[in-house]
Amino acid sequence: MNDLVRQHTDLGENDLEWLHLLVSEWQLLSDLSFADLVLWLPTRDGTRYVSVAQMRPNTGPTSYQNDMVGHLVPRGRRPLLDAALDEGRIVREGDPEWREEVPVRVESIPVRHEGRVLGVIARNTNLLTVRTPSRLELTYLQSASDLAQMIAAGSFPYPGQQIGTDRAPRVGDGFIRLDAEGLVQYASPNALSAYHRLGLATDLVGLPLGPATAELAPTRGPVDESLVKLASGWAPREAEIEGNDCVVQLRAIPLKPKGERIGSLILLRDVTELRRRERELMTKDATIREIHHRVKNNLQTVAALLRLQARRIAADGPGVPGGGGSAKAALDEAVRRVGSIAIVHETLSQNLDERVQFDEIADRVLSMVAELSPDGRVTARRTGRFGILEAETATPLSMVLSEILQNALEHAFGPGEHGTVEVSARTVRGEPGGRQDGRLLVTVRDDGQGLPEGFDPQKAGNLGLQIVRTLVEGELGGTFTMVPAAGRGTSVELDLPLGPAKR
Repeated sequence: MNDLVRQHTDLGENDLEWLHLLVSEWQLLSDLSFADLVLWLPTRDGTRYVSVAQMRPNTGPTSYQNDMVGHLVPRGRRPLLDAALDEGRIVREGDPEWREEVPVRVESIPVRHEGRVLGVIARNTNLLTVRTPSRLELTYLQSASDLAQMIAAGSFPYPGQQIGTDRAPRVGDGFIRLDAEGLVQYASPNALSAYHRLGLATDLVGLPLGPATAELAPTRGPVDESLVKLASGWAPREAEIEGNDCVVQLRAIPLKPKGERIGSLILLRDVTELRRRERELMTKDATIREIHHRVKNNLQTVAALLRLQARRIAADGPGVPGGGGSAKAALDEAVRRVGSIAIVHETLSQNLDERVQFDEIADRVLSMVAELSPDGRVTARRTGRFGILEAETATPLSMVLSEILQNALEHAFGPGEHGTVEVSARTVRGEPGGRQDGRLLVTVRDDGQGLPEGFDPQKAGNLGLQIVRTLVEGELGGTFTMVPAAGRGTSVELDLPLGPAKR
């Protein structure tokens, strides 16, 4: 809608915000009217109309099989649009139109904002299934008429009251019509069922809904006045009430078709099962976080034990069978490997999902490995962004990064040499609808001595490189190359798939 409005009209951002607010609320009008809605705006030259939004009813058959958004219609072709725009009134004159052998009644509702008519809503009702209306349908249609008058007057929707369309009660969930005194004039079967589950033992019609609702809510002390006002329909508000092991969501919409409040609409939905599932998900999320936290603690304990063993070997000296120096180095490497896994689990324990911001993990691995550099002769830095990765990718990648950095510190620089190790990352997005989500390209480059003559990283027996090959090719489904860097040093390049291709 933003693109169409800016391309074809001169409406400002304030007007565009009002249209967005209207579109977020007009499902209510569509359902109450049993009709399709199309929002038409005059183009900047005044010669045409452009349709910028469309809504189909949940309560009846559609009048439009095709999408109308983006259509352009010359001014004069649809007289009802012209009359509503020019005169600023709801226009209902005219015989039904026939579309694909279906009679359609068309009405035009001007959309007013701050005294100006911005456009017109075409309300299109499929008349093929028209029958003698029931009490429910008559109440729906009267309520739709009141809302249409409020839109034409610029008093609906109510600013600041819109709620997410995925959780807002709809007409079919439960509908109550109140008079100006807050007495129930009509309650749909779903609305009555929801109140019965809350504990109401009588019918709703004729009851003052505010006090009746407050009595059903488990409160102690004075009656909740805000709940009474909401359920009485005095102000546009939304709330939930709990009672009798049931949770009901309420939304109040005051009706002021001519400026004075004549009653209210109360939309409600039984969300008991939804809230129960949300609580279960919260419990599961907390459990997952606790598991990651405990795994991280256990890994840190393992690393601490290995560190103690390394100190014991160092204290015993080179006379220890197998050589104290080499044994201590092996344990130090084990400590680092366990530590890289612990970093990932620590990050996971702070999130609600199984995804991590890997840039933070990469920086911590860099810091951990850089501590092994004597006297800070070698500095490590990161460029680019890894972004957010799944846990199943982040854990092996952290170990791979740790091994490559450790290898660079041990072999790239001779005694007393200073240098730099740089980690760069970038993401290549996959094609829409492709078999993979994209690729992560990682390069670790040093300015050290370079590779020995005849060195083949794919056949090297170094444990660290064996771990890298196994993790990159086996778990991550990517490729690993180690080549001389331009100028001086070595460049290790990783090409890793993201998404389905990896699995």
